[in-house]
Amino acid sequence: MAQTNGVTRDSIKDIWGPRTPYRNEWPTRVDQNCIEEPEKWIQSACVLCSNGCGMDVGVRGGKIVGVRGRYQDRVNKGRLGPKGLNSWTVNAHKDRLLYPMIRKNGTLERASWDEAMGLIVAKTKDIQKRLTNHGIGFYTSGQLFLEEYYALAMIGKAGLCTLHMDGNTRLCTATAAASMRESFGCDGQPGSYTDIDTTNCIFMVGHNMASTQTVLWSRILDRLDGPQPPKLIVVDPRLSPTARRATIHLAPKIGTNMAVLNGLQQQLFENEWVNEEWCADHVIGLAVLREKVKTYTPAIVEEITGIPAQDLIAAAKIIGNTPSLLSTALQGVYQSNQATASACQVNNINLLRGLIGKPGCGIFQMNGQPTAQNNRETGCDGEFPAFRNSSNKNHMQELADIWNIEYSKLPHWNQPTHIENMLNYIDSNTIQMFWISGTNPLVSLPNLPMVRRVLTKPELFVVCQDIFMTETAQIADVILPAAMWGEKTGCFTNVDRTVHLSHQAIDPPGEAKADLEIFLDYAKRMDFRDKDGQPLMPWSTSEDAFKAFQKMSAGRPCDYSGMSYELLTGGSGIQWPCTKDAPQGTERLFTDWKFFTDVEYCESYGHDLETGAPYTKDQYMNFNPAGKAFLKAAHYIPGLEVPDDEYPYQLSTGRNVFHFHTRSKTGRSKPLQDASPDAYVTLSQKDASDLNVNDGDMVLLESRRGKIEVSASIGDIAEKQVFIPFHYGYWDSKDGRARAANELTDEHWDPISKQPMFKSGAVRIEKVESRGPQVEIKAKELQSESVKNVAEAKPNAQDIEDTYTRKRFLDDWVETTHYSVDVLIDICDKLIPGLTHDLEIVRGMKIMRRIAGRISERMKPFDKRAERDAENKLPQRDGAKERTYGDHQASSLRDCLFPLMRQGCNKSFEALMTMHGFNTYVAHVASLVGVLGPVAQALWDQDFVDAIGFAGAELGRMQAWVKNQIGVRAPQVLIVPAPFERAPDT
Repeated sequence: MAQTNGVTRDSIKDIWGPRTPYRNEWPTRVDQNCIEEPEKWIQSACVLCSNGCGMDVGVRGGKIVGVRGRYQDRVNKGRLGPKGLNSWTVNAHKDRLLYPMIRKNGTLERASWDEAMGLIVAKTKDIQKRLTNHGIGFYTSGQLFLEEYYALAMIGKAGLCTLHMDGNTRLCTATAAASMRESFGCDGQPGSYTDIDTTNCIFMVGHNMASTQTVLWSRILDRLDGPQPPKLIVVDPRLSPTARRATIHLAPKIGTNMAVLNGLQQQLFENEWVNEEWCADHVIGLAVLREKVKTYTPAIVEEITGIPAQDLIAAAKIIGNTPSLLSTALQGVYQSNQATASACQVNNINLLRGLIGKPGCGIFQMNGQPTAQNNRETGCDGEFPAFRNSSNKNHMQELADIWNIEYSKLPHWNQPTHIENMLNYIDSNTIQMFWISGTNPLVSLPNLPMVRRVLTKPELFVVCQDIFMTETAQIADVILPAAMWGEKTGCFTNVDRTVHLSHQAIDPPGEAKADLEIFLDYAKRMDFRDKDGQPLMPWSTSEDAFKAFQKMSAGRPCDYSGMSYELLTGGSGIQWPCTKDAPQGTERLFTDWKFFTDVEYCESYGHDLETGAPYTKDQYMNFNPAGKAFLKAAHYIPGLEVPDDEYPYQLSTGRNVFHFHTRSKTGRSKPLQDASPDAYVTLSQKDASDLNVNDGDMVLLESRRGKIEVSASIGDIAEKQVFIPFHYGYWDSKDGRARAANELTDEHWDPISKQPMFKSGAVRIEKVESRGPQVEIKAKELQSESVKNVAEAKPNAQDIEDTYTRKRFLDDWVETTHYSVDVLIDICDKLIPGLTHDLEIVRGMKIMRRIAGRISERMKPFDKRAERDAENKLPQRDGAKERTYGDHQASSLRDCLFPLMRQGCNKSFEALMTMHGFNTYVAHVASLVGVLGPVAQALWDQDFVDAIGFAGAELGRMQAWVKNQIGVRAPQVLIVPAPFERAPDT
């Protein structure tokens, strides 16, 4: 137990604290930092990394005066890291946002809550009327509570019924979720932190745990210094603090993870270290994987990655022979080239050995933020609540039933819109309201020059809900002051599925409100109701929201049904699933080696790892997973932007041990800010020498997108590779220099997880020469100019208007589709019978004509051209009256596919070519109709949905008929030589 006040260590100088070596049971060590003796301690947990350390908050006189680790908590056994011990002071910081603000006369002025919320609701309704609900987007955080995320998810998916919602978890954990869906059928970490206590080998890929999860690293350090220490294999381009303790450190070129992991798997197969018997019973895809990786020999991998062949072989030998294996991955995988494909290979390695679902054996596809898991569980980013499958009609019907809304209103025509696509929609002026909560995209998103331009568009109404005046808040039209950790009550879930309850310890300052209260106020003002006319979210407390999510989660992998606020109070956090059959939670998943892959249970049907194309339900059913895990395979593919003569250095960005995200909190903690006050770039000794740069010199870095000017830090990194921490923006910048790493980064994203590839792109570097006492600024910061431009372009939030002349292209598409169907009727009715004398085809065309006629009749009510054109005649072969480009496309395609046959052509070959042309044209019509499928759902028009569904099904019948005709005729026509009379030249 710790003393009641005082400081147990200087966590800036001693980041990980004193060692307590062990094996099997991690000893307790309570860390504490108090400036006064608390009157009371309030149970909470730390929200400054994804570890989720149990914590007590010391309160005196209504203020936080310190924190201590909870000795009884399973996650940290009383330990806290530098951020947890030092960031609590920012609750009382003078920079806190205290009241709502609205942009008036070019400045952000104080307003009442009623005025601010009234304006937001008025803008919402205006945009609903002009652009539909799909003109509104939401971008949230990885730092809210479960209850708050769930309320926001309901606002988006059940209130406004739109898919335009994402979180900054897209930037850090989207690949974690995607890889688990691909391999195990669903999100949810298989392992438990207790696996560290007994494992024989730890395999870390792109994961500098010493900086990103300091308390978890303390646990591993204690194992490494204890009896029977595990082997540690680290894959990291830098010699990081984590890599320094490695048994084997593999340092690949940035962007080549896939080749490294394929090489390790090749060695497992080559040396017969694969558990073939276990794999035969519990995985799918073994043969395909074996074939895919066989060419990734140690020599080839060395050529691609730069890793010495003998090091790869040595690492594979350890992995191939260890009796237990714990694997982890983080941003070095997720934010790099082939992110999801590479993360899946980490899963593969444990599966190939059969080392999963038992003590010491697990996989942590790590999270980067404290509540990222809840964002995913509740459906605030790329998922649907409780990991439901948007392609499974039964899942979506269940979701609609729980929310008591009409199934047709539930937005499930696609995956939720990821942030880069929302930026594209804003740029094209089809999203004109953007609500940002708890995140700072003007520092954290890639390609900041583009992001600034888009988010400061004069027509865009920006709402920013935050605790400080961030770079993003500076350009907002309305600011909503939020309560932060310690000032509200709610739950959050860490990496190993441990749920903590954080109780409110103090009141929020000024007029700040909890995010849940803000969202519920908006829902009430918008009068969101269920299909029975009752309030959609009839909650008044966070516990009400928690109970609602319990109902939503029941029976799903993230089952909270056995939890309660009472159960989560007083002791340790509890791991989900927690049910009546497992009232104390579940330590690790898949102990019976039954995975979440059943076709009616899985969260996703998976993807092609190389193209990113999603599999259909039918394709998934053909795999017949039935509870087996997937071994997913892919080849290494070089990154999109690689170093060249103009930009010779490979860029990577990442975290610093003393800061979190964009420093809105940690940058206001004096000990943390003093420990790392400014941005820097890490260079190799060789590169620094070539550039004539010494440690601390200012250098200019420039990419194809932007430039920054920061100090050089000479460190242990491979030549021609550079590293920049991404935390630093401009809210406290005083020298006018650009320093945000994302001025340089590329906005390309992974094809499956849609996570940006921050660890990619190329830069050039030059030393900034000093001239006397002052140094010329070579890269000026552009944030201030953006703030000034917003004030000038839209001085009054109330007056933001849409100045564009707009055209809705839906009518054009429907008209073109209907026209193409009528052309199809003409082909069936007149054209093909005139081109071939094959009686089976002629007879079939009569049937095809009737089918096409029925499609045309179902489409006619939605074709506005019929209302404008009294003629509405079927097109003739000698030319119809075309009105759109699509009409011209349909007619031209017909004429290309069915030219007049030349004299002397073999009749059987003629019939085959005719069927091929017909198949191609039907596919063209089917593609037009397919585009309208999600559109009809997004219109919430059931008649239109039914008509498009009917058209798609009937076109499927036509395609089945013609493919059969082709299949029957093709072998005989194309293989057996037939009499042929060459037509004379004309």
